[in-house]
Amino acid sequence: MTAYIIRRLLLLPITVTGVTLLIFAMMQVLSPVERSALYIRDIPKNDAQVERIIRQYGLDRPFVVQYWTWLVGTRNPETGQRVGGVLRGDLGYSRTGNQTVKELIAQRLPATVELALWSMIPIIGIGIWLGIQAAVHHNELPDQAARVFAIIGYSFPTFVFGLLVLMLLYAKTGWFPPGRLSDWADIVVKSADFKRYTHINTLDALLNLRFDVFLDALRHLFLPTITLCYIQWALLLKITRSSMLEAMRQDYVRTARAKGLSEKVVINRHVRKNALIPVATVGGLTVVGLLNGVVITETVFNYPGMGSALARAAASLDVVTTLGFVLFNATLLIVANLIVDILYAFLDPRVRYQ
Repeated sequence: MTAYIIRRLLLLPITVTGVTLLIFAMMQVLSPVERSALYIRDIPKNDAQVERIIRQYGLDRPFVVQYWTWLVGTRNPETGQRVGGVLRGDLGYSRTGNQTVKELIAQRLPATVELALWSMIPIIGIGIWLGIQAAVHHNELPDQAARVFAIIGYSFPTFVFGLLVLMLLYAKTGWFPPGRLSDWADIVVKSADFKRYTHINTLDALLNLRFDVFLDALRHLFLPTITLCYIQWALLLKITRSSMLEAMRQDYVRTARAKGLSEKVVINRHVRKNALIPVATVGGLTVVGLLNGVVITETVFNYPGMGSALARAAASLDVVTTLGFVLFNATLLIVANLIVDILYAFLDPRVRYQ
């Protein structure tokens, strides 16, 4: 197991380098003047300022030199301090956010993490459970009901389902409003008496013993959470059901049944663990998708997370912000793939020797 994990960790720098090279190569379709927007904090007063930025960061130099400067930064000739550099967290300046991309991500990430935390547990837990129940009761009523549920959910566009629940549960009843907090709760959260430990509203509300703010945050989270859950349940249900049915047809399962083991033991000990390998892949990608910011859901419910910020930047042709988010999302995806690879080794010992 240790050797397997070390091999995967050694591949991590190579993967990250490949991803950064690809993203930087995409930027080469822009002219040096357009790429200078990565480093300009204000609207330049004249062309001389732009030319100075181009010379300082080597934007007119060979690709390798530009890539190295983009990664590690360069020294300001006036102050002598090192400036820029993706490895130092400098992802450029966001024109739409009117702040650095790093600050924009730090501002929007807690909201996305909060939505992801409240969504991923029911998505993975209930989705896998529904798939297992459908496979165990193959061609019976639970299986038929689960298949109808999956077909409807999988074919439902996210924005249509989001608008539907928004109309039914907010427009008609006013129960679950969009946004992140009500006006009164937002005032409480921004007051001096309310300590911001994590910037995750539900968690901070509990730590401050403000249960009214906690309940208000939950009301705002309900609709985007149920929208994400229903769409992802359909996908996980289908993957889990197919994988379980395939595992239940294997020879080792027939042998276990021939030994007289109960069906519960066969399912839990022999079938479920082997069937979860493809489910782990889908589950890992689902979690990454949630942490990256779900663009459509956050936009429909006016939720101030990373997805809505990315949608705004893309709509405004803010290339710097868009590429900064892409780089951040790619890093999350690489880390998630590493975790999934390690999880494979726990689910199937044969993976360790490949």
